[in-house]
Amino acid sequence: MTQPDHEGTTDRGSQHAAPGSGSFGEEAATMTENTEVEAGAEGGDPAAEPTPAEQQDAGPAEQQAGATGDAADDGGALDVDPLQAAHDEVATLKAELAERTLDLQRLQAEFVNYKRRVDRDRDLLKENATYAALAPIVEVLDTIDRAREHEEVAGGFKSVVDQLERTVANAGLVRFGAPGDAFDPTLHEALSHIGEDPDVEVTTCKVIAKAGYRIGERVVRAAQVLVVDPAGS
Repeated sequence: MTQPDHEGTTDRGSQHAAPGSGSFGEEAATMTENTEVEAGAEGGDPAAEPTPAEQQDAGPAEQQAGATGDAADDGGALDVDPLQAAHDEVATLKAELAERTLDLQRLQAEFVNYKRRVDRDRDLLKENATYAALAPIVEVLDTIDRAREHEEVAGGFKSVVDQLERTVANAGLVRFGAPGDAFDPTLHEALSHIGEDPDVEVTTCKVIAKAGYRIGERVVRAAQVLVVDPAGS
């Protein structure tokens, strides 16, 4: 009996199956490629589009580049004249100089006023101290005048009196009031009117009861006097 040729049958089956298998794989690959191409055409390439984080990072840089470009455009448009800029600077310096000059003049005036005030206060302080020291001596000088009227100032006492009067005079105490002086109410205290005198034209001091004393323009004591009026007044 003849054995069936299994090997031959198997080989033929394999040969018939191989072409079929190859045709199906190629078609599947072709379909896959077409699908990817269509997806890319409809949605775009995902790798080509930037992510939100990349867009946020790139934003400031792009804005800075835009601002730089705008600044460059503005710089080109604002072309400042150097001569005009120099004139403006000179005008500013002149204004500042005038302001500083006014400040200096004001400070100088304040210093002058301060110096005058200090000098005036110093003189007033000195005058007050002199007044406080010499005012009590006025009564002593009145006693010396009474002794001189009675011719009791002589000998060694006279030397003491002369020295005392020189000392108070050097300290600034000035004596005033003499018969024949026109009456001045700021310097004299009229104790009484003793009539009229045809030899005078104004009210006049006739008798000096007590001499007056002053220190500078300050009256320590007014002179006490007896006055006469002009005839027919």
